[in-house]
Amino acid sequence: MFKHASFLIAAAALAGCASSVGLDEGSTAVAVADKLPPPDPDALTRNFADYRIGANDEIEIAVFGVEEMTRKGTVDSAGYFSMPLAGAVLAGGKTPEELAKTVEDKLRGRYLKDPQVSVSIIEARANTVTVDGAVRQPGIYPIVGTLTLQQAVAMARGADETASLSRVIVFRQAGGQKMAAMFDLKDIRSGKFEDPVVFANDIVVVGESATRRFLRDLRTTIPTLGQFTPVL
Repeated sequence: MFKHASFLIAAAALAGCASSVGLDEGSTAVAVADKLPPPDPDALTRNFADYRIGANDEIEIAVFGVEEMTRKGTVDSAGYFSMPLAGAVLAGGKTPEELAKTVEDKLRGRYLKDPQVSVSIIEARANTVTVDGAVRQPGIYPIVGTLTLQQAVAMARGADETASLSRVIVFRQAGGQKMAAMFDLKDIRSGKFEDPVVFANDIVVVGESATRRFLRDLRTTIPTLGQFTPVL
């Protein structure tokens, strides 16, 4: 499970806080807002010089002066990318510079005297979002293209029976600080409010209804229908 005490503290505080109220989360302040700004650029890991290539990323590898060896394609689920002569090269976990050096080493001597390789990130698809709380399958999920809050919850197989859909919290690094905002998923589903976009490295926490949790626990405590059993 991905439940963290800090999330639960933040969720409780958010329930009774207005926007701009500070939230103490240990030694880290979380700014509470009714609307989240876009994340900081660094939080999106879009600095491709330091970006670590992942599965499903679309990349292009070019060999200077040997145009026919240029390849554009998708890194497979195991993190490999196929190149002429070099074969299957492990790209996953490497920066573009590291991958370029790997390809150069494979080509040097056997095929080219002094290969010069460049690696470009066409589309970074290995970004992730964490979905936690009262969902059926908490976890870390990949973001491919644009992802909304509803879609993020759906990826975690939806809210479970204890969920409070009016208390869905999104944590984000924005404006140089950790921020959080609460959303009502019921109102979003009904079209009353726009479905917000979820960005890479966001953390989505679906709140839990104390009443529903109690009823669920009660059902597991009482073994037989119609038979009175002590619950305290």
